[in-house]
Amino acid sequence: MDQIRASSETPEDSAAGLPALQGTASDATLRRVLIDVLGVNTDAVAAFTAETGLFGHLPELDSMAVATLLTEIEDRFHIVIDDDEVDGELLETYGALLAFIDEKSARG
Repeated sequence: MDQIRASSETPEDSAAGLPALQGTASDATLRRVLIDVLGVNTDAVAAFTAETGLFGHLPELDSMAVATLLTEIEDRFHIVIDDDEVDGELLETYGALLAFIDEKSARG
């Protein structure tokens, strides 16, 4: 997904200040997690592409925030992230993190 475009808002999206995005439900949820946990600007997160760098690129995502972010991802996506699955590539880009979540969610 190279470009994100806002579509009409749902009541839930309006309340959170995040426009509904065309894409998958996991994409919208991950964007909301980044906003809620890291406090990243809504407009900045809405502009993320698959190539947008995360760890090392977002000052809000430092080593202290990683555990909090991963815990919130586990809670919202109902997945378990094992310690051996967390490496530099996982948080390298937005697309890598989203692909990981989609794969974990598909496996159940």
